[in-house]
Amino acid sequence: MTPEGKVKNKVKDILIAYKPHVFGHWIVQNGMGTPTLDYIGCCCGEYFTVETKARGKRLTPRQEITAAATEAANGVVFRIAGIDGLVLAEFDAWLHQRVMLKMSRRR
Repeated sequence: MTPEGKVKNKVKDILIAYKPHVFGHWIVQNGMGTPTLDYIGCCCGEYFTVETKARGKRLTPRQEITAAATEAANGVVFRIAGIDGLVLAEFDAWLHQRVMLKMSRRR
């Protein structure tokens, strides 16, 4: 498995833990259409995207443009490089916070 594949698997594990409160899909780009990041999702009504990279790698200039456009529209972008990074924990905490808020409103 590639180093980026290992990061994707960690992200998938986190996403699975928050079902059914998270909906999304992994993108398979073929060079056609609007560029996007690796994963597009929605958690409790909030739009987010995830771009995974091997440790030490950065988004390409085109990916940064896509991330900036998402953020300009008030979407949240997680740039996750490596499996032991703080951003994985932040991503998990972000999802957890939204799910807990939604559950507290149901009471």
